[in-house]
Amino acid sequence: MRLRLLDKYILAELIYPFIFGVASFSSIFIASSMLFKITQYITTYGASIYTVSKMFLYSLPEVVSYTFPMAILLAALMAFGNLSGNSEIVAMKSGGVSYYRIVAPVLIVGFLVSCFSVVWVEKVVPAAKTEANRILNEEIRGNLTPSSQKHVVIKSLSDNVQRITYAKSFNQNTGRMEELTIEELEDSKLARIQVAEYAIWDGGKWHMYNGYVYEVDSSNGVTNKAFFKEQILPLDYTPKQVSWEQKNIEEMTISELRGYIEILKAKGEPYSQPETEMYMRFAIPMASFFFAMLGAPLGTQRQRTSSSIGFGISVIVIFIYYAIMAFCSGVGRGGTLSPLLAAMLPNIVCFAAGIYLLKQKNY
Repeated sequence: MRLRLLDKYILAELIYPFIFGVASFSSIFIASSMLFKITQYITTYGASIYTVSKMFLYSLPEVVSYTFPMAILLAALMAFGNLSGNSEIVAMKSGGVSYYRIVAPVLIVGFLVSCFSVVWVEKVVPAAKTEANRILNEEIRGNLTPSSQKHVVIKSLSDNVQRITYAKSFNQNTGRMEELTIEELEDSKLARIQVAEYAIWDGGKWHMYNGYVYEVDSSNGVTNKAFFKEQILPLDYTPKQVSWEQKNIEEMTISELRGYIEILKAKGEPYSQPETEMYMRFAIPMASFFFAMLGAPLGTQRQRTSSSIGFGISVIVIFIYYAIMAFCSGVGRGGTLSPLLAAMLPNIVCFAAGIYLLKQKNY
């Protein structure tokens, strides 16, 4: 019972700094970049307040996703700064409670926030970012889209069959796709692969030319192969819709990234960039747990520290973390470093530093 009260007390110390951290760091992001862009859209394109407000709201989920680790770090720093400054940690240890047990609630909260962040980044952020970009391009910039695009990916569902269509290049003006690969999945299993030399939009339909259809079995691999001279592509998108349907890799979900990577592998194209992005979807949210490991021992001081010092320490740690992350993601996307290692290396550094600091404070 005593330990349960201790956990509740520590959690109470965490919750308000965490909420403050999310709000304050989000405000910094908004003030440093988004407000300038919004002003530019109003003055340059004549966008209405209603339109830019919609774009702003759809942009917020991505901003918030970056603040979760920062807020956990700040909350741990401030909470343990207060506890140690009031000699409460000394009192807890005098009562026979180990430092690791005192820190445990913070680590659990950090882990739960990390798990929530993974879901948030996968389910909320891509859809919101896609809609924000749609509003920007269609409603603010006025349908400004490139007529020619590389590496087109379209995900569609019809007749309970999920299709991922990939084209090496696409030209909206001519309505032509080059070097197509279509993967068809039934019950989440690959059932069919179609490849074609090119496809042309004609008569309200896409016509594929000079290709093959491969029937695929999960146990036996390719079971049948058939050539076709011309075939209808089951895709209910006009050339203009294909252009707008395109997503940057930052807008794709993890499942879409995985399918895109498999297509690039099959085509012999470089795939380090989307693979690094896929692993980053786990690495950045999981930083909340590792920041909790750092924040608790960094906040544990022998005398009370002001909230401004805690905020300053968190900014320094965040700067170092994101500097390492930017470097690692750059070399990972370029193929110099393994995408998995590139995405996880900043967290590995934080984990090692956190373990060291926790041992130092467990005196």
